Amino acid sequence: MNINLKPYQEKAVGQLIAKAVELLDFDGPGETLVFQAPTGSGKTIMTAKFIEGLIKELPNDDICFVWMSIGKGELHLQSKHSLERVFAGFPRVTLAEEEFSGGRERIVQNEVVVANWEKLRSKDSKTGEWKVLLMKDGEKLNFRDVLEKTREQRKIILIIDESHTNATSERAQELRQIISADLVLEMSATPRLMPTAAQLFETKAGFVKVNPKDVIEEGMIKKELIINEDIEKIAKSEEDSQTAVLEASYRKRIELKKAFEKEGSNINPLVLVQIPTAEAGEQKIEVVKKFLSEKGITEKNGKLAIWLAEQKSDTIDWISEPDNEIEFLIFKQAIDTGWDCPRAHILVKFRETHNIVFEIQTVGRILRMPEQKHYGSEALNRGYIYTNLQSISVKKEEYNPNIIKHLKATRIKEYKPIKIESYYKARADYGDVTSSFHSVFEKVANDYFGIKKGEKIKDNIKIVETKGINLNIKKYQQELIADTFLDAKSFDSLEGKIDAESLAKLNAAADELQLFFEEVIKSNLGPFKNIKRSVPTVKTAIYLWFNKSLGAESWSDPSLFTQQIFLYPKNKVHFEHILSKAIGQYVGVKAQEVKQRVEESEQRYSFELPVEIFYNEHTDEIVKTKKYSHEPCYLNTDRSNPEREFEKFLNDNASKIEWWWKNGENKQDYFGIKYEYADSISTFYPDYLVKLSDGRLGLLEVKDSGDRDGKTYTKAKAEALQKYIAYSGNKKLFGGIVIERNHEWLINDKKVYNWEKCEHGDWDEWNQLIY
Repeated sequence: MNINLKPYQEKAVGQLIAKAVELLDFDGPGETLVFQAPTGSGKTIMTAKFIEGLIKELPNDDICFVWMSIGKGELHLQSKHSLERVFAGFPRVTLAEEEFSGGRERIVQNEVVVANWEKLRSKDSKTGEWKVLLMKDGEKLNFRDVLEKTREQRKIILIIDESHTNATSERAQELRQIISADLVLEMSATPRLMPTAAQLFETKAGFVKVNPKDVIEEGMIKKELIINEDIEKIAKSEEDSQTAVLEASYRKRIELKKAFEKEGSNINPLVLVQIPTAEAGEQKIEVVKKFLSEKGITEKNGKLAIWLAEQKSDTIDWISEPDNEIEFLIFKQAIDTGWDCPRAHILVKFRETHNIVFEIQTVGRILRMPEQKHYGSEALNRGYIYTNLQSISVKKEEYNPNIIKHLKATRIKEYKPIKIESYYKARADYGDVTSSFHSVFEKVANDYFGIKKGEKIKDNIKIVETKGINLNIKKYQQELIADTFLDAKSFDSLEGKIDAESLAKLNAAADELQLFFEEVIKSNLGPFKNIKRSVPTVKTAIYLWFNKSLGAESWSDPSLFTQQIFLYPKNKVHFEHILSKAIGQYVGVKAQEVKQRVEESEQRYSFELPVEIFYNEHTDEIVKTKKYSHEPCYLNTDRSNPEREFEKFLNDNASKIEWWWKNGENKQDYFGIKYEYADSISTFYPDYLVKLSDGRLGLLEVKDSGDRDGKTYTKAKAEALQKYIAYSGNKKLFGGIVIERNHEWLINDKKVYNWEKCEHGDWDEWNQLIY
């Protein structure tokens, strides 16, 4: 399967492979490699690519993999299917319960065996006997015997999916000891066991972490989760809190559906309704069903589904489809960790207690973005939680502390529209060859051979054979040096190339053939430096041309024979020429594609300060300040010291200020300006917007007097800011870079920003910032 990994995924896979190689080389008991990645970041795909990469990295090592899925459901089947889609045939994926119930002795080299952790570890509480046949003693080999025999020949790498669940319990530890893996990879968004500094230093453990910020920026998960948005307005018109909560979720779903339609997307947003597990839950189900029925949402018309231990709607199997008609799903138990339904957008939580702690694992089911991208409408980039609890506390999440937001600040009544234009764009280029290369390669190859559109495959075969291509390649043979003798007496004086006295021709193994094929592609990628993303795309282009022009899809092993024909020495000269020429032509195509992507993702819109902003108690703090734009004033706890000092300066000058606002970044809720640096178009978010009493509006970026980026990024931003102000035609607009020096705040608002002068002690181009 051709999967283009996101940059953060490529980085994580590379780190996992490097750490695994290092730990496997360490001569000791089974080391642990902890892989921490946020919900929705693609842990399964990254780990699958890690398995592929490790096999390639250690071609001479005899290894196999045991993949353990946590949970009582069928997540191990979901894991198996996901791995098979990624691997596309190699390595082989098997189910422990199907393959090792007495018929096989060992796990073979590179095989990935998937098992259910809960089923394997379960024992009778009275007798202590294993419950599942797979683990029981008997006439046939059980899975414990298989593991023991496997360890005699090869290393076992144990992969524990969602390891935080209960992989540290006593029974789980017993199972880990039975497997006795040479390396344990623990995957989790919130791992319980973290390696110590000493373990990392002594190569007894490894740790790889995916930054949630990178996952959000790539559009994989939602930017934030809002609790009880606009609930006060709805509560006034409803009889009770639970009806208000349901009504709020109902209205929000309609709003999101319209927003998706406006974006040209067919996503049908789903509301998850979680009810208590106690007896009160039965009453809640009836209340919810009655409310939804009055809205025309029932099981009968397919818009409502129920997922309980004792009841499961027939329609639920297709609920994950983007345009599935189910609008509400009622469930009692927390949906299994790992359950994947990216269109789930809203969570309603009913509890019999008065207080609940919200954490990522609780609400992870509404974190994913349905199309792995963010939208122009910020409402679609958020998840929504509605609850009728009297009090809420949000647990501090170490791996993504700012995503659940329940504290609200409202824009002050004195605010008047500022009517300024803001800029926003999504990332458009990864320096890779994309699927648009397919048509370029096809045209170049057809032109080279003289193949015309609509020709029959048998005619195409004659044409390419006439051109000198040999299609009758049964096996690709590799020439090796053979029977060449070196004189020991003159060994020290040998230098340069040693000529072979004879050559031996040996058949290349399938995995070697793949490597040779990829090496040819890598050496012809030209300016496209993102090899990991480009090679799969180019391979697909070549396969598609062979299928379409030469009928390769009817061959017994299309990919293998394509590689053999491509690499055959006399053929390779032709195909390398075609590939090189296609890449050359594609440069222009890609440039236009990137330009179009930038233009499509660019948004310029009239900007006003948000009416409401939501915050998190662990990452934001209430600040007592004067003239802030929102009440109460919440500011991020990790803002810089220069920013804190500037805020004191604003307070000291409050009499001359109407309001001031701390800007954010990477969202349309914040004010942005287009700027370019190093041939890349980006968005600059000035730190502060300050409205003065005389009507002027300042766009101010705070820097330290020792700014390391003064000649690079800061220069590009400063000059882009001045262009923006000049082109706006707004005489009330001013701005620039502001720095505190000798207890005074200075501003630079010059068209050309010259930091070099400052480095030499010349601050003549800076003026005192006086309000």
